[in-house]
Amino acid sequence: MDALLTALADPARWRLVILLAERPRPVGVLARLAEARQPQTTKHLQALERAGVVVSRRIGQRRIYALRSEPLRELAATLSRLADTADQAGGLRETYDRHGHSLHAERLAAKEPGWADGRSFEFHRSLAGQPELVWRHLTDASLLARWWTPDDLRVSELVFEARPGGRIAHEYRDAEDTDGSDVIAGRAEGVVDEVRPGEHLAYRLSPLLPEGGHAFTAHLGIDLRPTGTGTDLDVHFRVTDSTVESADFVAGIEIGFGQSLDKLAAALAASAHDTDTRSTR
Repeated sequence: MDALLTALADPARWRLVILLAERPRPVGVLARLAEARQPQTTKHLQALERAGVVVSRRIGQRRIYALRSEPLRELAATLSRLADTADQAGGLRETYDRHGHSLHAERLAAKEPGWADGRSFEFHRSLAGQPELVWRHLTDASLLARWWTPDDLRVSELVFEARPGGRIAHEYRDAEDTDGSDVIAGRAEGVVDEVRPGEHLAYRLSPLLPEGGHAFTAHLGIDLRPTGTGTDLDVHFRVTDSTVESADFVAGIEIGFGQSLDKLAAALAASAHDTDTRSTR
């Protein structure tokens, strides 16, 4: 496939492919139709033949070239599969496009400091596991690190001191940046305000701008309620102290935090499944 793509990438060779798609042709005719010198045309045809996209046959004094359709059909099928993967419903490309629309709108709205103050977001999830287990996933740094980022990111540093006045530090990178070769995707700092184990957690968290200042302050209140099948979790997310530069961060709240909570739900479901499996052995 690499050889085929390299061969087709040259405009002169691509012109020859188009001409040969119409019918097999000799070198001299191809050179005239392509408005090129015959030695150059011969070299291009030889490159296409090495890539497997054309075949040739000598007939008397002439060499006739013909196009092979199989490699082109294989390439078309590969490109179609790639397009289908990118366009799959609910995929990361769809999320990328949704975020792009939000980003455009928030950048237009961010005209002056305080532009997003008072904006709030509500999240609800019905989770597997009793409130005590959910609470550990909300406050234990080792468990928080498993879910507290959107799908395409990973936690690279995390401090969460689950006590009033406790410090929060949250740094994250691209999920595939395993060696730290890319720049940090984001960092946030905050403080814990209220702690009622198994019931209520409140904290403030501020994403940092590239130069180190706070983009805005997020005030989060998280409430847990036991249910017959697990725990209902409600999150109230409120923005204050928004800067003009915070538009890029605000644009990602609904999608990003929603994805994080989905990961929390998946982690708790897996934990519940493991517990059930062990209890039946």
